[in-house]
Amino acid sequence: MTHFLKKMVAAWFILGSVSVGFAQQMPPIPTDPNVRIGKLDNGLTYYIRHNELPEKRADFYIAQKVGSILEDDNQRGLAHFLEHMCFNGTNNFPGKTLTQYLESIGVKFGENLNAYTSIDETVYNISNVPVIRDGIVDSCLLILHDWADDLTLDPKEIDSERGVIHEEWRTSTGAQMRMLERMMPIMYPDSKYAYRLPIGTMEVVDNFPYQALRDYYEKWYRPDQQGIVVVGDIDVDKVEAKIKEMFSPIKMPENAATREYFPVSDNKEPLIAIDKDKEQTVPMIYLFYKHDAIPNEQKNNMDYLVVNYMKSMIENMLNARLNELRQSANPPFIQAQAGDGEYLLSKTKYAFAGMLFSKEDGIDTALASMLREIERMHKYGFTASEYARAKADYLRMLESAYNERNKTKNDSYVNEYVRHFIDNEPIPGIEAEYAIMNQIVPNIPVEAINSLIPAMVTDSNMVVSIFCPEKEGMKYPTKEEILSVINKVKAENITAYEDKVSDEPLMAEKPQGGKIIKSENGPFGSTILTLSNGVRVILKPTDFKADEITMKAFSPGGSSLFPNDEKVNVSSLNAVAGIGGLGNFSNVDLEKVLAGKKAQVSTSVGENTEGLSGNCSPKDFETLMQLIYLSFTAPRMDNDAFTSYKNRMKASLANQEANPMVALQDTLRKALYMNHPRTFRMKADLVDQIDYAKIMDMYKDRFKDASDFTFIFVGNIKPEEVEPMIETYLGSLPSINRKETFRDNKIYMRQGEYKNIFSKQLETPKATVLVINNGKCAYTLKNQIMMSMLSQILDIMYTESVREKEGGTYGVSAYGSISKYPKEEAVLQIYFDTDPEKRAKMTEIILNELNQFAKEGPSAENLSKVKEFMLKKHKENVKENGYWVNVLDEYFWDQTDMNTGYDEMVNSISAKDLQEFTKALLDQNNRVEVSMTSEETK
Repeated sequence: MTHFLKKMVAAWFILGSVSVGFAQQMPPIPTDPNVRIGKLDNGLTYYIRHNELPEKRADFYIAQKVGSILEDDNQRGLAHFLEHMCFNGTNNFPGKTLTQYLESIGVKFGENLNAYTSIDETVYNISNVPVIRDGIVDSCLLILHDWADDLTLDPKEIDSERGVIHEEWRTSTGAQMRMLERMMPIMYPDSKYAYRLPIGTMEVVDNFPYQALRDYYEKWYRPDQQGIVVVGDIDVDKVEAKIKEMFSPIKMPENAATREYFPVSDNKEPLIAIDKDKEQTVPMIYLFYKHDAIPNEQKNNMDYLVVNYMKSMIENMLNARLNELRQSANPPFIQAQAGDGEYLLSKTKYAFAGMLFSKEDGIDTALASMLREIERMHKYGFTASEYARAKADYLRMLESAYNERNKTKNDSYVNEYVRHFIDNEPIPGIEAEYAIMNQIVPNIPVEAINSLIPAMVTDSNMVVSIFCPEKEGMKYPTKEEILSVINKVKAENITAYEDKVSDEPLMAEKPQGGKIIKSENGPFGSTILTLSNGVRVILKPTDFKADEITMKAFSPGGSSLFPNDEKVNVSSLNAVAGIGGLGNFSNVDLEKVLAGKKAQVSTSVGENTEGLSGNCSPKDFETLMQLIYLSFTAPRMDNDAFTSYKNRMKASLANQEANPMVALQDTLRKALYMNHPRTFRMKADLVDQIDYAKIMDMYKDRFKDASDFTFIFVGNIKPEEVEPMIETYLGSLPSINRKETFRDNKIYMRQGEYKNIFSKQLETPKATVLVINNGKCAYTLKNQIMMSMLSQILDIMYTESVREKEGGTYGVSAYGSISKYPKEEAVLQIYFDTDPEKRAKMTEIILNELNQFAKEGPSAENLSKVKEFMLKKHKENVKENGYWVNVLDEYFWDQTDMNTGYDEMVNSISAKDLQEFTKALLDQNNRVEVSMTSEETK
């Protein structure tokens, strides 16, 4: 096979074009034998796979090759509306009983039970279902059946849902959405895509007749457009038999409408769309080079894998160049990224695209920079050294996926099968893909990668869209000026990219090292190591992931020890301290030297602690150790990178007040913290006050003494292999044995009751409401669990009352937390958007139900639902490395065991416990209510 593949790949490169390349020269891509794929006589497709991660869990999906593109002009919004109605009554699950049943077995609405509608597809999911008995599997399949063919579409439920859709529109309609809607006819001339955003028009949503929705359902929700996906700890034969029994009776409609895929026309001259909005903060630029999409029927052959690999290499290498340019002293843009994929919304046309954020007076400069880098790529391609790094990263990623082949979770498989059904994306399985690509990739030279670029980037089919802030004094580009920028770059004498490469290792010499002076058993099956320099190391080996070790470290102190008059430097410390790189390497060079390795570390200085977090593959553990060592001993200054940071920050912050949420955050900050100096907001005119040298001194102060650091490592750890490296690198960290802890700077929340309802001119009428209660609360496992229960039950209650009954919001978010330092404190926050005319009524409902909860507690039904979900979630969490990192962090930093007895504690909590917990918080009478509304305050 190797020789054959070499010949075929070579032939493909010689022919040198996408269209010729897909002349079926290469063998077909195999299909993963571990998934059972079938098709019923009525046309319905199914995918079933047994998988035991998580154990006793399964995912149930139905994918529809149907979306908003199939709507007629008088149906705009019906595809999305129909998606909502799937949760509002079926023949077997009338009213809200579908959601109620699933929540009773621990399947949470929103998190595990959800759906989405896009232009060309609609997908429904019931995820992480506890399949502990056959009846649950049957019920979930019955729900998929009802979604496919048995919706009731009750007129009362339709009318009730109109308000919910309205509120979803209100919440999702920001500056970019408003401008995009106006730009679409320019970007998609004479195309249905120009007018088919899934949310639709509110005129249709408010007024469509009931029959119109049923007609759409009967026309398009049919077996030949539907795919069932079931993955999990199930019996494949039984599930297949049940699918055949349940879904075979569904009839295909007579004279079924043709499922048309709408083409996107080519354009010789650039299409240029420019718009502005008062709530846009910075200019955003999209540059598209449209090209043909690869037809679904041509994705079955091996050359499709080759093309995808080559495209990923091009994206990787161009983005590395853009990142390097971004860190120059005077960067031409704030941020930039490039990639190849669907042209904005359309499956039938692809595009190589660049996306940039620019300064207000730098739109032409930013656009020119992206055009120039793409032209440089087009003219000269990439260098062998750039490709070697990108290839190493790809092969390392592939190896990691292969190493985790027995640790793959249900959702990963489900997503693959959904994409196979809808787009015919290959599903060879990681074993086959690993073998195939490890034979192909080494035989693809950089010249072959470069040969693909002309097919992706051509002189025609260009589209430019520019989203601008609308503000006084800003100069907006004209179409003629944008055309001039394009033509000037084409006429430039662009030179080839020079890749500066160093053979220098990350560390030239190993440090002298220290010793493990004590080893003892720790909590939760961990081992506690004490090093000769005072560093404490916690090791917890697990077998959850084959290719993962997760790390976290902390030390008391943090930024609390710096004075208030350093607030500008304190707020910038984490962003600035790391911009220079480590050791002898800038951040750009650091990425180069780490190519092909799976290891990363980030440092941070919080209010009460300084610390590190990171992860690595077991085979790259020494690289992780070296990055930790350099983070302590060799932070690097780079004045060009700092100048770049300042320039980009000024541009980002210059117009931030245009975003209405900034006004809300300012008002809330003032309401909660009463102008405490440490709670200020960074503004553009403060950027020049950032003192780089001072920040580096502050950083070095926090990391000059490792003697009070605790390091936590969880994952595929072999102690006998890692302990010598721990001694060498962590044992060599500087130690001065200072004794310190954090300082309480009294950043306390307001006590008492406070209300501020203020008006602000908004482009889309909206009211945003925040209600925050705070108070004393002991930091214990039981209280943490009760706060989580309270938040979740409030979500359920508000979904029923404010969303479903009143149609007053798309969703209410209740979130509670308890902190231990600097003092034990609980915070309960409730947030929602609504119609300004409904703000007062919805707020009243929110507060009445909260107060009622404090008097009467939760219903037995809601408490049971939340318990089921929490117990299910905990069983999943204990198989995650990240969970144990957090548990160990809580144990050693907060000195609280948040794991032992969790299930028993959840089961023991009564409605009265929750009622008393809530009452104790509310009775402290510390409530801040802040509302921002486009309605004039009366």
